[in-house]
Amino acid sequence: MSADPLQQEGALGTRAASGVAWLAAQKWVVRAFGFATLLVLTRELSPREFGVVAAALTVIPMIYLLADLGFSTYLLQAGELDQRSLSTALWASTAAGLVLSGGLVAVAPLLATAFALPELVDVLRALVLAVVPTVLAGVPLALLRRAMEFRTVALQGLVAALLAQGVAVVVAVLGGGVWALVSQVVVGQWVIAVLAWRRARWRPSLTLSPAEFRQMATFGARVSAVDLVATSRMWAEGWIITVALGPTAFGFLSIAQRLVQTAQELTAASLVPVSTVMFAKVRSSSERLRRSYSKAMGIGYAVVAPFMCGIVVTAPVLVPALFGPQWRDSAAPAQALAVAGIITLGAMVDHGLFYGMGRPGTWLAYAVLVDAATVATTAVAVRGGLVGVAAGFVLVALGATAARWVLVGRVLGMRVGTVARPFGTVLLPAAGSLGAGLLTMNLVEPIDSSWWQAVLGGLVVVITHLALLRVVGAGIQRDILSILPVPDRITRPIRTALRLRSADA
Repeated sequence: MSADPLQQEGALGTRAASGVAWLAAQKWVVRAFGFATLLVLTRELSPREFGVVAAALTVIPMIYLLADLGFSTYLLQAGELDQRSLSTALWASTAAGLVLSGGLVAVAPLLATAFALPELVDVLRALVLAVVPTVLAGVPLALLRRAMEFRTVALQGLVAALLAQGVAVVVAVLGGGVWALVSQVVVGQWVIAVLAWRRARWRPSLTLSPAEFRQMATFGARVSAVDLVATSRMWAEGWIITVALGPTAFGFLSIAQRLVQTAQELTAASLVPVSTVMFAKVRSSSERLRRSYSKAMGIGYAVVAPFMCGIVVTAPVLVPALFGPQWRDSAAPAQALAVAGIITLGAMVDHGLFYGMGRPGTWLAYAVLVDAATVATTAVAVRGGLVGVAAGFVLVALGATAARWVLVGRVLGMRVGTVARPFGTVLLPAAGSLGAGLLTMNLVEPIDSSWWQAVLGGLVVVITHLALLRVVGAGIQRDILSILPVPDRITRPIRTALRLRSADA
């Protein structure tokens, strides 16, 4: 006798919620230590040195993606896998990684010339050491995620990050300059690869399947194309900014991006790897797929918005307080990027939706248009400096989000207004918390303590956001409570109160 579909959905939802919780916990710990590491690095390294490594890191992801061939994503959503399929994926991506690594070593001088950064040659060649472990980890990590062993993946990422950050701090304190950042990347990738192989308990064979390779390549080409478009956009933006404004300006922007990305990774980024697997498992039922999508989107917007609003409110005092006064020029770009982060949050979930549904080609078409618009806007907006570039990101985010709502509505058979509802629900709490936070910052401005201003402004943002969300989005708050790794006896009274509040409304 088959299990009740609702029970199956509940069990799957519980595993997905557990995965989100573990990945979120891992990111919180990693970012807590990572911020401490960044505080050391920003005082030991100059904005130019950050800019040089940031320029290199616009190139390295391309090598990762081309070497992976999209096979690791294919393995996540494939129905059945055997030893030949897994071995074919591993050996093909490893061979591609070795060839591309050799090619990068050869063309490094040309890339350095394009960026007008002679020191970029050695940095690029050193970062090749991170390519091989990244490729080797693809299959074992895919196996762990297919099995929804997100706790294991989270703990492995935590160990790798802490070791890499420790090495980076030691190298920086010893005067290693850019090599502190390079060593952090290389060490982290090798530790992840070793731990993934040890846990997966899978070993490849020499039995390869040309038929499986063609099937994986057809799917993977679309996946790789999507990611390659994104990394090409990153490279183009980095090149435009470095050439037009210099590596120091790119260093300022990289710190602003790190601040915003940290907030994203501490919140909704944990939904992405889980949502891809989740959507793949429920895609046979349109109703379950729509329900899972709306829930994931509501949680994502509600969780990320107060963090982004906090950055908008506190960045002018928070950035110099955290990183030192020499990084003050990173504050305004961070504010604009935070606004764009709220608007584009849905793209993270939609990425998992289209991949989980096995439709990377649709997402590719969307990504090409959006990233082309981003590069074109950056080329024009760079005349306004870093603030102009960041403002351009906001404009593109608005247009891209509207287009994405239409696209998702067609794919899921939902009205555009229904797709946009989670964003609209969180819009009022976000606007209210921004207003309350900015007012608070102005009132306490005479106080000679940047930390006091930042903490107070941030608290006002969070409290205001939670209060307003309780009024307009009690259902979203219940969904958030359902994925928290907190005993049910603690969250049950809160969920009951929210349910009663929703019924009264």
